[in-house]
Parts: sequence; structure tokens; C-alpha cells
Amino acid sequence: MQKLKHPYRKILISLFLLIVSNRAISQTTDTLITLKDALQMAEQRYHLLKSKQYEISAAQKNVDVVKYNSTMPSLDASYQANIATSNNATGMFYPSGVLPISGPPSASNNYSPATGSIAALLLNWEAINFGQRSSKINVAVAEAGTKEAEYKENLFRHKINTLSTYLDVLLEYDYLKIYKSNIERTNVNLEQSRVLTNSGIKPGVDTALFLSEQSKAKIDWMNTQKQLQVYQLLLAQLIVTDALPVPSDTAFLKKLPATIFANDTSFKNNPAIQFAQSQYQLSKSKELFIKKSYLPKLNLWGTTFGRGSGFQPDGSIKTFDGLVINRFNYGAGVQLSFPIMKLGETKGQLQQQNFLSAAVQEKINDTKAALQTQQQIANATYANSVAIAKETQQQLKSAQYAFSAMQIRYNTGLVNFADLIQSQYNLLKAELDNKKAYWDVWKALLLQAAIQGDETIFTHAIQ
Repeated sequence: MQKLKHPYRKILISLFLLIVSNRAISQTTDTLITLKDALQMAEQRYHLLKSKQYEISAAQKNVDVVKYNSTMPSLDASYQANIATSNNATGMFYPSGVLPISGPPSASNNYSPATGSIAALLLNWEAINFGQRSSKINVAVAEAGTKEAEYKENLFRHKINTLSTYLDVLLEYDYLKIYKSNIERTNVNLEQSRVLTNSGIKPGVDTALFLSEQSKAKIDWMNTQKQLQVYQLLLAQLIVTDALPVPSDTAFLKKLPATIFANDTSFKNNPAIQFAQSQYQLSKSKELFIKKSYLPKLNLWGTTFGRGSGFQPDGSIKTFDGLVINRFNYGAGVQLSFPIMKLGETKGQLQQQNFLSAAVQEKINDTKAALQTQQQIANATYANSVAIAKETQQQLKSAQYAFSAMQIRYNTGLVNFADLIQSQYNLLKAELDNKKAYWDVWKALLLQAAIQGDETIFTHAIQ
């Protein structure tokens, strides 16, 4: 009965692998994607980037609003109708919280009300403000520039994340192939152990041990399949797609990049530096605006208005006559105003903004220092990764030769199960180490691109 179960077990295992593979293929058949397309989708579809683009548009529109408000005069039209008494007294008072009544003083209090009305057209134009207009516009322009720099930083960081996740998916695909090959090797050894057991060359326990190894190999394959789907879901989130993406650019991970890059210690192309510098420019623009706010303003104004009143010149009252305009006036003038007592406030605001500018400058210096350290780490990491990748090539060749030789010796009864399975472990580890080493090199190159602020350092290397 035991012999009858063996072929069925093999068929069931094959069907299991076929079902899982077909399920993965059915999920990803129509989602092949190149690295270039992944970057384009990430840029065009990612919601956070769209949000930043709307913020840029809003900031740019604010520049137009500030320019319009700074150059155009105000022109206000109004009409008012009311009913009130007209008791009045001559004298000066501070008008806060009080509605003034025009006209001469009344002989006594008369609480009979009458209607009144007024219609006016008032023009006010800040003709000369000694640079305040341009400084205000410059602040708005700097704010728009900061939003644009922030978008570029977010876009670059998102591209780097997309490239990194793309590499993660590729590595898991290669791991999946390696573990599948390991399953096939185990199956071959299992069948051979049965033959040797039946012929009496090997003990029956070898078959049981190989069955255990077969289960271990299947579990490794399934865990890798799970991890692959996790990275595919992460990549799908970055490029905003509902299907699981399958990278089509796979060949470059099998070779080492032939890239020579020069270290730029200024990091002028790094979006993080550019964003910080835009914040510094915004802070300096605010400093200038604060300085200009203490300067005088020259306003031109002009008005025409008419009034109606139910109170007659002889003291009589015609209650509803005030709804009709019966007196008309016009006027024009020039006003020069200077905020004398605002000097202390302006000095305080300017000192505050100076401190903020200094804080931003220190952030720029800190970012540059961090990038310099990261660049040194990246250089060492890249050089070490290349050396390890070359060494794993020899490790893989030796492991392949050793396993092949050990398999022949096992088949002839010269070595036991432990020797064969150890050589198989060594081969599996050498294959995984080799793939991981090449992946490390490309990750190190991606780190160089991230530090320099130029993803083309990576993308050009894959061509």
C-alpha cells in the first residue's frame, strides 16, 4: 500500500504547485509594467502629489490676487436707509461704539423720529507706498516657490520609494524561482532515495527525511509567495493601481551596474536642499516686507455722495421724506500717513523674522552635513556590495559543483543523507546570497541617486 501512495503524493504536490502558480498568474497577467511606466504612474496618479499640485496652483493664484489688490484702487458703492431721532450736541468725542449724528445742536430733546438715507461712491487708491507693494508681491511669489519646491521634494522621494519597492518585488520573484528550483531538487532526491531504498542501498529513513525536506522547501516557497504579494501591494499603492503589478524589467538585476558617479558636496540638485533654500528665501522676503511696512503711505481718495433727511431746515419733521436723496456732495483729497508708534512693533517683528531666517539656514547646514555623512556611507556600501557580489559568484559556482558531485556520490551509495542535504543547503544559500548581493549593489546605487537628488543615476544604469 505504501508503494501505491507514492505516485499519488507526487501528483498531489504537482497539482498544488500548479494551482498556486496559476492563481498568482491570474492575478498579475494583465499588470506587466516597466520601470519607466511605474515612475510615470507614480508621478501622475499618487494622491499626495496631486494634493501638492493643487497647493501650488492655489499659491500661484494668490500671487495674482496680491498683484491685483496691490495695484488696483478700491471703489465702493453703498446705499443706506434708516429711521432715527436727530437730537444733537456740538463737541468732539471718540467715535468708537457711537453712531454720529450730523447737523447743528438741537434746542431740546425731541424723540419724534424721521427717515434718512445716503448713497455714496468712494474711491481709495494707495498710490505710493515706498516699496511695500513690491515686497508684498515678492512674499507671495516666494510662498509659491516654496510650494513648488516642496512638491518636487515629495515627487523625488516618491520616485525613490517606487524604485526601491520595484527592486524589492524583483528580489522576491528571484527568490521564488530559487525556492521552486529547490523543491524540484528535493523531489528528484526523494525519488532517488525511494529507488535506493527499494534496492537496499539506503535505509528507509532517508525517504522520510527527504519528505520532511520537501515540506520545508514548500513552506519556504509559500512564505516567499506571501512576501512577494506584500511588496506587490505596496508597489500598487505607490503607482495607484488595483491590480498586482508584475515588473517586466528584470534583466538588470542579474548584472552589476557599470556606473561611475562624481560626488557633489554642494548637493545643489537634492530636492531637500532646494526646498530648504526656498524656505530661506521666503523668510528673507518676509524680512524685507516687515522693513517696508514702517514706511509712509500716500493715498488718493475721491467720493461723491447724496443724503436725504426727514428733518426740515425749519425744525419740522416730514417722516418719510428722508427716503429721497435731496442733498449731493463730492470730494477728493490726498492723505499721507506714517505709523509713528509702530516702530517698536516693527523692530520686534523684524528680530523675530531674523531668528526664523537663521533657524532655516541652520537647517540647511544640518541637511548638508547629514547628506555628506550619508554619501560617505553610500560610497562604502556600494564598494563593499560590489565586492561581495563578485565573491558570491565564486561561492555559487563552488556550491553548484559540490552539490552535483555529492548527488552523484549519494546515488552510488558513497555518502549519506546528511552529506547530500548539507550540500543542498549550501547551494540554496549560495543562490540566495548571490541574488541578495546583486540586489544590494542596486540598492546602494539607488541610495547614491537619492543623496545626489537625481534618480537618473539609477535609471540610466539599467539600460
